[in-house]
Amino acid sequence: MSDERHRVALVGTGHRGAGMWGKELLAGWRDRAEFVAVCDVNELRASHARAEVGTNAPIFTDVDTMLAVAKPEIVIVCTRDDTHDEIIVKALEAGCRVITEKPMTTTPEKCRRILEAEIRTGRQIDVTFNYRFAPTAARIKQLLMENAIGTVTSVDFHWYLDTKHGADYFRRWHAYEKNSGSLFVHKSTHHFDLLNWYLDSTALEVSAFGTQRNYGRNGPFRGERCMTCAHTQECDFYLDIRKDPWLNTLYDEPAEVDGYFRDGCLYREDIDIPDTMTAMLRYENGVIVSYSLNTYMPIEGHHLAFNGTKGRIEIRQYERQAFETPDYDEILLMKNFGKVERIRVPHYSGGHFGGDDRLRDMLFRPGTPDPLGQRAGALAGAMSMLCGAAALASVKQGRPIKLKELGGLPDGIQI
Repeated sequence: MSDERHRVALVGTGHRGAGMWGKELLAGWRDRAEFVAVCDVNELRASHARAEVGTNAPIFTDVDTMLAVAKPEIVIVCTRDDTHDEIIVKALEAGCRVITEKPMTTTPEKCRRILEAEIRTGRQIDVTFNYRFAPTAARIKQLLMENAIGTVTSVDFHWYLDTKHGADYFRRWHAYEKNSGSLFVHKSTHHFDLLNWYLDSTALEVSAFGTQRNYGRNGPFRGERCMTCAHTQECDFYLDIRKDPWLNTLYDEPAEVDGYFRDGCLYREDIDIPDTMTAMLRYENGVIVSYSLNTYMPIEGHHLAFNGTKGRIEIRQYERQAFETPDYDEILLMKNFGKVERIRVPHYSGGHFGGDDRLRDMLFRPGTPDPLGQRAGALAGAMSMLCGAAALASVKQGRPIKLKELGGLPDGIQI
């Protein structure tokens, strides 16, 4: 195994960048990663993040200058979703390896641009689909690879975001389609990638519905942001960002520089993305999928079931609820004409039940085995993002959308 320590540039110093790919990376992988640059368009946020991360790397506000001066080997992209393509392409053309947060990008056109740049430069892109690395997801993948339920014919997949996590997307930049591509892209890219990986296949067609039923114009009152709102006593969603030192440091004071605050009103009338979504997907291998995403539930987690010719695999994963939950996940393996096997997978410490740590090992510890194919490249990033783009197009056009219609792949790559 190589002992090489890589020169790393962190681009984007919000919660995810400064946390998982900053502070946490140095805490466990300092022997593999050395920060040579911290880059953010908001210099004050970058300065605060650098202190939180614990590095003396120079700060840059311009990617071109950073690449020319710092000369990183690896660029980690944690900026707003719609800016990923510009940074990824520049990093590839500068000879860097790229690690990018999901979604890889937000539109088919940007997707194609990234894939063409990867082919042209010969450099590698890793997309950080950490849910693949969660222990329970890995166990399900093993069962499917073992044909535990025969041929998979259909999947039921329903994701629930609670009134903390789900609401948070509508406070921030994610609430606008131009920034995030909608939650069909930003959030569902996780879920579509899991489906693509579990099924070892490619979605061909998506038919979807999406509507806004709880946030945006549905609110009984509204303001600009929680901190200045006149309705703090009557709003169930009131958030005092000053009570969270981490978020306060990264967002409140830096808001003076660029005007971006993290506690925007959930009921802003210009929010233009759905908060209630369903989709049907048809796969190349014949599997059909029923999917939904709801963003204002009293529960956090998901329900997932694989239906096969010889049985069913089912799980209800509890991430956060109003009631007591176990410290393990239970997978039900049900065989036709047979007994039910209950497979318990313990929860591990760290983000995504230990998945974040396993992902960082894969990316920064060469030689880490990958028998389940958990490491995800640009094509995986493209296929999950295109599922989301097709779902959004279906909502807008009122018809099923074939992924090949979107034109998000370079010539020679077929769906």
